[in-house]
Amino acid sequence: MLPTLSRSGNRWLSILLLLSGVATGLAGGLCVQAHTPPPAPPADPDNAEQVTLGQQVYASFCSGCHGGNLEGQPNWRQRLPMGNFPAPPHDETGHTWHHADQWLFESIKYGGKYHAPPRYRSAMPAYQEMLSDAEIWVVWDPTRMPRSILLKLV
Repeated sequence: MLPTLSRSGNRWLSILLLLSGVATGLAGGLCVQAHTPPPAPPADPDNAEQVTLGQQVYASFCSGCHGGNLEGQPNWRQRLPMGNFPAPPHDETGHTWHHADQWLFESIKYGGKYHAPPRYRSAMPAYQEMLSDAEIWVVWDPTRMPRSILLKLV
């Protein structure tokens, strides 16, 4: 005859299994974060191949909202009926230059909601499934703004 666990033994076994599951879940989350690739190094504005790629990426993914001449959408400082703002310009009249490089890179990669306050509805889509880190950097490299690659894009 097999021995049976008492009720308190079952309770401790349940707690132990629950804690084991939580620890495994946390470790799994840490592994996912640890395997996130770092951003690509900034693009070279003197590299004609990268400039051409940046032009193609901007024309395909950015110009529809931010404008073919970096002008952004009209009245970009005024909230829309949904509470969000129109796409800002990416020339010297916009606010893009006020943000850190990594912040802008993440906003392109993960979408406007990534850094937005709670409940803010950003219209900026996430491009992580469509663009590589290198493609994001060739279209957006704030170390060269506004006079290099973006001016070469239009």
